[in-house]
Amino acid sequence: MSDTFRCAVTSSGRPDDLAGTASQVRAFLLVEEPGPWGVDALRDSRLPVGAELLQAAHRAGVRPLLVRRPGRSDVTAGRRVFAAYADPHQPWLETTVVHDVADLLDLDLTALGRGGSPGLTPTDEPVVAVCTHGRHDTCCAELGRPAVAALAAAHPAETWQVSHIGGDRFAGNLLVLPHGLYYGRVDPAAAIAVASAHLTGHLDLDHLRGRSGWAMPVQAAEIALRRQLGETALGAVRLERRRREGGTTRVEMLAVGRRWAITVHSTTGPVTGRLTCRATRENPLPHHEVREIVALS
Repeated sequence: MSDTFRCAVTSSGRPDDLAGTASQVRAFLLVEEPGPWGVDALRDSRLPVGAELLQAAHRAGVRPLLVRRPGRSDVTAGRRVFAAYADPHQPWLETTVVHDVADLLDLDLTALGRGGSPGLTPTDEPVVAVCTHGRHDTCCAELGRPAVAALAAAHPAETWQVSHIGGDRFAGNLLVLPHGLYYGRVDPAAAIAVASAHLTGHLDLDHLRGRSGWAMPVQAAEIALRRQLGETALGAVRLERRRREGGTTRVEMLAVGRRWAITVHSTTGPVTGRLTCRATRENPLPHHEVREIVALS
């Protein structure tokens, strides 16, 4: 395969819909590490306890990520740590500064994986993180770095670079915590727009991939319903129930004082493509088709 292949450029020319493509994650642990990350961030970075922390997080059902501030930084004064739980209706975020990396192994990741506090300090300030993990995927670096630079200039307190979060072909990829909102195909202007909208309590539907606390068909249903209603307020849509039969999911949601039923048909293929820059073969592309949106009451 040619080393000039770029998955995000190729994806933009295919019928790859952003909606319903967010990684399904609720519990996140973010650890500051300014050094190089390698292909597998925690395993290959210079974080002394990276491999052990990776194993502990996986056992607990927690997604571990490395973060760093754009530009030059160090951790001589301690490492910033975030714990987030992306509950679709009651998300929360906690943070602290760790001075001894061994203390990372004492975090109660089992509690975090179950939606409980690992004992850090609650914060209302969101994390807005752009994937710039070039050793994992070239597009993430080439498209993520300009986006995070612009974002840092506009919103420095909230902005971080983050290791691989998934969906390389949608680079630049942006993650907002604690809500677990994944955004894709974000350029510098879009990164600022997404962050500015979130800080005023709204979603950017043009770039939203989905809410990580929900299954992918539910993500697609929420975005389709919001687009139909023109509703961008963060808490304006609530999931009531979902029922899956084969490849079809019926989702019932509350929005604008009414109950809605959204029917989503999920398929894989027949369109195929390389999903990452490092991929050596093509794979079927997942697709979520919203077939019907009906007001129930």
